[in-house]
Amino acid sequence: MHVSWTEARAEFKSPSWVVPWFLWRSRETKAEKCRKLAQELKDAKETIAQRDAEVQRQKEEIRALKEQSRRLEEQNQQQTPTECRLPTDPPLEGHQFGRRMIRLAVNLARIIGFRPAERVLKIVWEWLGLKHRLPKWTTIRTWLLRVGVAALREPVESADDWIWMADHSNQIGPEKALVVLGVRASKLPPRGETLKHEDVRPLTVRPGTAWKRENMAVVYRELAEQYGTPRAILCDGAVELRDGAKCLQKQPSDTIVLQDFKHKAATFLKALVGNHSRFAEFNTQLGKTRSAIQQTELAHLVPRAQKPKARFMNLAATLDWAAMILWLLDHPEAKARESLTSERLEEKLGWLRSFAADLAQWRECQQVVNRGVTFINEQGLFRGAGAQLRAAMVTGLAYAASQHLAERLIEFVTAAEEQLKEGERLLMSTEILESSFALYKRLERQHSKGGFTGLLAGFGALLKPATDETIRRAFSMVSVKDVYQWTRKNLPTTLTSKRLAMHKEFRSATELATMT
Repeated sequence: MHVSWTEARAEFKSPSWVVPWFLWRSRETKAEKCRKLAQELKDAKETIAQRDAEVQRQKEEIRALKEQSRRLEEQNQQQTPTECRLPTDPPLEGHQFGRRMIRLAVNLARIIGFRPAERVLKIVWEWLGLKHRLPKWTTIRTWLLRVGVAALREPVESADDWIWMADHSNQIGPEKALVVLGVRASKLPPRGETLKHEDVRPLTVRPGTAWKRENMAVVYRELAEQYGTPRAILCDGAVELRDGAKCLQKQPSDTIVLQDFKHKAATFLKALVGNHSRFAEFNTQLGKTRSAIQQTELAHLVPRAQKPKARFMNLAATLDWAAMILWLLDHPEAKARESLTSERLEEKLGWLRSFAADLAQWRECQQVVNRGVTFINEQGLFRGAGAQLRAAMVTGLAYAASQHLAERLIEFVTAAEEQLKEGERLLMSTEILESSFALYKRLERQHSKGGFTGLLAGFGALLKPATDETIRRAFSMVSVKDVYQWTRKNLPTTLTSKRLAMHKEFRSATELATMT
């Protein structure tokens, strides 16, 4: 039940004033605590503010120190160049250089030659601030020869679709170098792409003075015993190369012999154009013009010198020059005629006008050859190639001579394709072999007219760039002694050695005569 305050107060022992006093005192105590807490909170906020200001000051100081450190580092880098570090390249066993350096030197030599490769390495190493030992050009030459001999010794996969490309190269004297390259028909580039040096591999490189049918038959038999009978042998039409392959056709195999399209086209072009009296007159005038203007203000109009051999395989440049000059004669506003008088041009080059009709016909014949070469290089030989070649070759021909040339080339391709099996695709161009000879002559430089030397051992190294793996295999397979043995076997005497012996004999004889 509810009890009133007055009734409850009667039970308290303390006086009635004690309650309000106690309440007042409790309120004062709480108020004092609140004042202290408020002061402590104020002091804490001031401390936090002071510490925040100190942190900000320290951050600014750190930022300034970092900026100062960056400037000092830049100054240090400018004053003290950083040492360049090359990739790890431990030396091969028994060598002073590693595979990376050997690969670099060999690939440089393939492109620019041995002495330039040594100079380039020195220039680059000096630019990098390196003081490492570098190989001499003679060392680089030995490396490349080892890679070349190793390329000839590489095992060949056994297959029945090998295509051999064979040709000779001659420099001076009776000696010729036979080179046979191989490529599998199943690994030809897709249609629309041309064959590259990396796609072929060297089967043999042999210098010699006797290359008759029977000599080539011996070589073909040896290669067949070593690599297997090929599906096709492709050559430029030389009798010894073509007829020498009959020894393989007599065996129980389906080896066929194909002739290079471009060489055959040059033969047709020579018969059609070269034997014409007008072309002989044109060539005579061309030679006179070259001599007449090469030391004059018309020197930039000098025609390109024609090659003494394979002229009709390289006729396009001459015909294009003639067409350009005819255009120049008819366009006085051309910039190429600045500072040249019309009278001077007509005097030295006006004779070309009388050959304008002939040149139009000859150029169309050359256009037929160009179309055919492009088609064969990109498409190859296959069943139906003749029909496709006709569609690519005869379009827009205006002259009977060019039409006749196109028909002969189409007949040539059609006859060749009849030897192929259904679905088979082979090569009909030796341009990759011709360009391989060009790589070798580029490496020889000014010595390319001095006869073959031991450098021929490096022919196989020119076809594709060296890698760390090819260097490893080559150096494990071929020693320096092997290179010397290859040279002594294939080149026992060279024209250079004969010249040196002749000069030595002459000096000895004249010195002896002087003494007596």
